[in-house]
Amino acid sequence: MAPYLSLFVHESYRKLKVIDPTLPAQLSTDAEAIVTRSRHSLKLFEDNQRGIDGQLAYFRDSITPAHAGRFLNNTWLKAARFLETDLGLYSYAGKIISTTHAATFHMGFDPVTMLTKGAGPRLQSVYAESGRYFLGLGATTGSDAKTFVSQLDPMHFDRRPNDVRSTKYYQQVFNGADTPDINRLLMVFLGLMNFANSVINLGADPEKIEYTVFKIRFLTLYQALCSLQILRNERPNNLTARSMRLVERISGTSSASLIMNRASKPFRNTLMHYDLDSRVDLTKVDVTQPFFNLVPIYFPLHDTQSFIETVNSCIEETASTLEEWAALPKSY
Repeated sequence: MAPYLSLFVHESYRKLKVIDPTLPAQLSTDAEAIVTRSRHSLKLFEDNQRGIDGQLAYFRDSITPAHAGRFLNNTWLKAARFLETDLGLYSYAGKIISTTHAATFHMGFDPVTMLTKGAGPRLQSVYAESGRYFLGLGATTGSDAKTFVSQLDPMHFDRRPNDVRSTKYYQQVFNGADTPDINRLLMVFLGLMNFANSVINLGADPEKIEYTVFKIRFLTLYQALCSLQILRNERPNNLTARSMRLVERISGTSSASLIMNRASKPFRNTLMHYDLDSRVDLTKVDVTQPFFNLVPIYFPLHDTQSFIETVNSCIEETASTLEEWAALPKSY
């Protein structure tokens, strides 16, 4: 949840500063910088500061070495060091929803600092600041709050750690041994999509349209689809024929085409930035309706319910195809 919480803090904080420039600082400088990096992790390959090359380099040159430095070559018996691991895999209902590399990426801290022994209090302090910020906005807190978490089955989470050696693991997934850098990021995509599909699936009330649940699911899907398009367009020579076929299968569905249509990007921008597009007819906006009545404006062939069903279908299809892609054929 870290990057989504950071998204809510970052974008609303920016909006508050515009509404009232005299507003006292709500976050420390350190926390604001960490929240910003965490929020930007959701852009994946669409990050205009790093782009695809920068994201691949960040994982290769910063996150992976930080984990290797922290978790490898620690065993006093050198002959047993081949058993050491530096990558943890986290699952829900048998599907990977995150890894320790992905978690480091999404939390926004410097990788070495985050993995230093005794770093826990510093991490806690940043999230405590976010909690106080949410409380100031009127958020409901306490263990009795009903959210999507209320629908989860604790028994579906891992009962024991699943730890692997990253150098070996990244050669055995997705695009194969020749592209471990690309495979690292594709594991992030897989975790995000499985998280949206399996964990952020229902609100506290399955019969009710919950804005935040839909927002998380839609934005996750949009950024994954956009990033796969960037990968296909900018790195076609690095992808195997099998990988290209699966990327085309994901992006070629009618639901993916609908969501990625350039004319509908302002809908994504509104969910992301709390801004209405300047071209929207304000007489058609209704804040009492789901998604402010924007669905028929940007997706004229759909009402709210049919659009939600289309998004849900696309999330399921995308997550399923990424699962298929991640599992290299034995004959590879």
